[in-house]
Amino acid sequence: MRVVPYNTRTFNLDRMRKLLGKLGNPHQQIKFVHVAGTKGKGSTCAMVSSMLRASGYAVGLYSSPHLVDVRERVSINGQVISQSDMIESFKQIAAYEKTLGGNQGLTYFEILTATALRYFANEAVDIAVLETGLGGRLDATSVVTPLVCGITHISIDHTNVLGNDLATIATEKAGIFKKSIPAVSVAQNPATGEALNLIAQETGTTLEYVGTELEFSYRFEASRELGPHTRVCLTTSTSRWEHLAVPLRGEHQAHNCGLALAILDKLKGSGFNISDEQVTHGLTQTTLAGRMEQVCDKPKVLVDGAHNATSIQALIRSLGAFIAYDSLVLIFGCGQDKDYHGMLKQVSLGADKVIFTRAKANPRAMEPADLASEFAELSGKMMQTAPNLTEALRLASRAVSREDLIVVAGSFYLVGEAKKYFGDLVVGLRAAS
Repeated sequence: MRVVPYNTRTFNLDRMRKLLGKLGNPHQQIKFVHVAGTKGKGSTCAMVSSMLRASGYAVGLYSSPHLVDVRERVSINGQVISQSDMIESFKQIAAYEKTLGGNQGLTYFEILTATALRYFANEAVDIAVLETGLGGRLDATSVVTPLVCGITHISIDHTNVLGNDLATIATEKAGIFKKSIPAVSVAQNPATGEALNLIAQETGTTLEYVGTELEFSYRFEASRELGPHTRVCLTTSTSRWEHLAVPLRGEHQAHNCGLALAILDKLKGSGFNISDEQVTHGLTQTTLAGRMEQVCDKPKVLVDGAHNATSIQALIRSLGAFIAYDSLVLIFGCGQDKDYHGMLKQVSLGADKVIFTRAKANPRAMEPADLASEFAELSGKMMQTAPNLTEALRLASRAVSREDLIVVAGSFYLVGEAKKYFGDLVVGLRAAS
């Protein structure tokens, strides 16, 4: 998991193709959906996967990052890859890597991507849904030729790698486009859209936007059955989906759901048999760990993998719309390579109290004291620091009343640690009883 420069030497698709060649070229044996973007990739992929499963297909899902167990990244119809299958793949890849000379060592993401593709081919899935890791153009997943490409919302993130402006970042994300392969995107701002359109034109890709070429609308409502939620409508020349309930919390999830439906519409054009009833049922079955996920009732604790300024803004807005609470205590930690200033600005606008901490598993995590110093220049709100998550949760539990809410956010590392903490707590309580 070392940090490596983002260039064609360290992120080399030819190296990835050679590795896959040694594994029998599994990427040439499977049909794919390929999704890139800054935020919403995991949500979109989860909804696409769930709807395809409900339509009777065997669906591989490759997503990142994992929260507790690395095997979470590779699953078929909701079941993660077995330890034995993953170990066998690692053995084959390790044997191949020994034959490489010089500085040709494989990256962490290449090894996991090859493992996923090999597993999906061995299990003969009907289709695999792939989420890119970093960028798109040089991403290890870009060796595949998909049936459809999806682009989620693009915002500023990984600036030290992908660039400092939206157009540059969008150009990298659009690197997944392939000639004559249809692509769909959520609505983007003008600079982002212009960059995407240019790459689509250069690669011979037909790019359509949800909300422009594809008619889309959504509304927020509340019902006794579902509580506060969002409903979406999407109309194309071949599909008409009306008032479908979005299974994940947050206004931003409506756009991800619209994109997922647009992807399914394109798959119908590739011969997939997908009925409206199956789509509706599949949406209701969608689950996604670490996105506005409640992990404890008393006190009420939510975790969310929001890790850039736009995601933090969307999270705080969604909390206000979907969850009733008196005061919000945010436990926050992030990596040094993130736009922490932008995130802290959003935190200052939404949280009533902040506890800064760091994830144990992230060697690039910012020091809590540094985050607190930055935050002090933005806000006069209450804040504390904690050396680790366990101490942060202890401080938070002391600060909240029955109607207050604790949220852990800013880093998937931190969210994963929180999920493991509360999961172990539940196991311990069961054992004690």
